[in-house]
Amino acid sequence: MMSNWIKRKKTKTLNVGGVMVGGSNPISVQSMTNTNTCDVVSTVKQINDLVSAGADIVRVSVPGFDEAKAFKEIKKATSVPLVADIHFDYKIALEVADTADCLRINPGNIGKEDRVRQVINAAKDNNVPIRVGVNAGSLEKDLQKKYGEPNADALVESAMRHVEILDKHNFDNYKMSLKASNIEMTVESYRKISKLITQPLHLGITEAGSYRAGAVKSSIGVGMLLSEGIGDTIRISLASDPVDEIKIGWDILKSLNLRSRGLKIIACPSCSRQNFDVIKVVNELEERLEDIVDDIEVAIIGCYVNGPGESKAANIGLTGASPMNLMYINGSPNKKIKNENIVDELENQVRTKILNMKNNSEKIILRS
Repeated sequence: MMSNWIKRKKTKTLNVGGVMVGGSNPISVQSMTNTNTCDVVSTVKQINDLVSAGADIVRVSVPGFDEAKAFKEIKKATSVPLVADIHFDYKIALEVADTADCLRINPGNIGKEDRVRQVINAAKDNNVPIRVGVNAGSLEKDLQKKYGEPNADALVESAMRHVEILDKHNFDNYKMSLKASNIEMTVESYRKISKLITQPLHLGITEAGSYRAGAVKSSIGVGMLLSEGIGDTIRISLASDPVDEIKIGWDILKSLNLRSRGLKIIACPSCSRQNFDVIKVVNELEERLEDIVDDIEVAIIGCYVNGPGESKAANIGLTGASPMNLMYINGSPNKKIKNENIVDELENQVRTKILNMKNNSEKIILRS
């Protein structure tokens, strides 16, 4: 379901291995592997786990030529678009340009313009986009000296230097990111660059921190920009399992009604009025239904204050009541259930609902 209150900035469209980024296309969710790239088996497994969690694009670090060789094997064994993450040595970008679905380079450490030009030519020859990644932690030395410390203007100036090089070589098949671990700096940088270029923007708060703190920082920073219509693809950077990055990314998009995937649970925070253990039910149901990718909304409300209203608005709803809890299906009361049967009943109803939705969809296709 697309949001009707967020007006997205119109950007150019890029093709990243079949995933369209920019324009009016869905905002894609990315993560990055943290396995040893030379360990092909482990890296492929992690990529597949990310895809199962909802990753549209996956980035893989390619720091050397051994990793470049492994990257080619990894690409053969996976189906999701892969971005090759290149730092320092432009020759590695040239090595994987015929395999990667996108080349990520950092203008702060890739080197002189001639090296960038060679990467551009390789991208042209293989018809792959480039992601220009500007980072507050790796700005060019002269910009560090000019500004004294990283700030939004320094990030934007670094980015625009690279834009000038790309423009000079008639290359517009690129997207841009300007990341910092500071929310204010990141948001200001993206606001500024979005007024200067029409290329797709890759959003993220870099090195955001641990699972909890990083999720909060990213939700605030990325959420602010998305709510202003800025951003075409996102990566949530967490010191955690990369699968968590995908889950948080999707949660942000679902919260803003920009994309929808899988189970969406509406639940009360619980209080002494609750007629069943809301927190326990929510956690167990979420764990049981992690495999669900179809859009479905479930309301789990512990008492009768807001329960009926929330339950009627969801596909499936449960309202706490005494002596029996009341289940709603498609806005109407369905049946009363005991506390000990809650999770089993909800799981059964969700899976039955999804099966019915699929069967009805197939019937419509057959009739047409």
